[in-house]
Amino acid sequence: MFILADDDAVLDQILETLEADKAEDITVINLKGRTTIADHMVIATGRSARQVGAMAEHLAAKMRAAGLHPSTEGMAQCDWVLIDGHDIIVHLFRPEIREFYNLEKMWSGPRAAPATA
Repeated sequence: MFILADDDAVLDQILETLEADKAEDITVINLKGRTTIADHMVIATGRSARQVGAMAEHLAAKMRAAGLHPSTEGMAQCDWVLIDGHDIIVHLFRPEIREFYNLEKMWSGPRAAPATA
């Protein structure tokens, strides 16, 4: 069960849950100051659609048990499941889908220069 101390504690518990569920290539991207959609993005890979779905269900259930209200997208196919935990967004992929979308490159690349007026 998650303990809601702060975002960093919740992030640690998400990572522990994914590791326990044998997620592969877990990446955390710090979004603080870069966007208002979340403070952190977690990206992880499951070996199959079944594993991706199981990891998503397990993580969402633990979040709900802790009083969070996560929403999920993609559970029908389980190629890519998004768990929106408000301040932390979790993306779970099958390997080829993760490689195709390459979110790490999009979010970890250099920041665009601010527009001038």
